[in-house]
Amino acid sequence: MNFTYPKNERLKSKTTIGLLFSEGKSVSKYPLRLVYCQADENSEEKIKIGVSVSKKYFKKAVDRNYFKRVLRETYRLNKNLLLENVQEPYSLMFFYQTKDKLSYEEINIKTVQLFEKFLQQVNKIQDLDKKSEL
Repeated sequence: MNFTYPKNERLKSKTTIGLLFSEGKSVSKYPLRLVYCQADENSEEKIKIGVSVSKKYFKKAVDRNYFKRVLRETYRLNKNLLLENVQEPYSLMFFYQTKDKLSYEEINIKTVQLFEKFLQQVNKIQDLDKKSEL
């Protein structure tokens, strides 16, 4: 398994990010939140992800940047959960939403739980689509 986070997996498109906030669905596992929507079929990557930490909770950029690094690292190490279980391409936005400064280990555990919850929700949607086609 390739445990990298290359540039082509990063969510940079302003239109896609706007689409996430207007039409995206959400999954939460305190203190993390994942907003997602299905990407274009011609997308070269299965998953495109962006991370965000609120200025409301962490006034200093040093703190925000630390938690963004931790979120990217937990994604990088656990992205195989997503890539192995998702058929269509998705755009994701990953948020850290608390004032609490959790340790890396706690954030990593919550990330795995959040990804599993996301996959359950996506699989339910795919099952419903298959049933409606029949």
